[in-house]
Amino acid sequence: MAKILVALFAGAIFGAGLTISQMINPAKVLAFLNVTAAPSGNWDPSLAFVMAGALVTAIAGYRVVLRRARPIFALKFKVPTRRDIDWRLVVGATVFGLGWGLVGYCPGPAFAALTLGSGKTIAFIAAMLIGMAVYHVLFVRQNERTDTGDRSDKG
Repeated sequence: MAKILVALFAGAIFGAGLTISQMINPAKVLAFLNVTAAPSGNWDPSLAFVMAGALVTAIAGYRVVLRRARPIFALKFKVPTRRDIDWRLVVGATVFGLGWGLVGYCPGPAFAALTLGSGKTIAFIAAMLIGMAVYHVLFVRQNERTDTGDRSDKG
């Protein structure tokens, strides 16, 4: 139960930070991403400070937390170890960037923006969840069948 409460508290703090920084405002995000508007004065660089603050916080957090022998609510740390760049990473990053640039949302802020009840936000979340389900069916399930040796769908 403590693990769930800590996760809920951390998520609420994260959502509040996204809301206060206006990361849940697609117009603000799109104004930040539109760097070509800089000469005319319409570019909004304020979210760069939000991202810089998040980066500094994450770096400091990793340094402090990883000094521990193990996490408080888990048996071991789950730190990514892969460093290769494959086609799935490139395609995923491209789709993420296109979605962020076209709509002004990425997943965290979109979930935080659900509290506003906008139909556009709900449509974005629905499309994102459908995309995640399609990915799961096409790639995760396929890898699970390949890993277990089940080739029944290969004819």
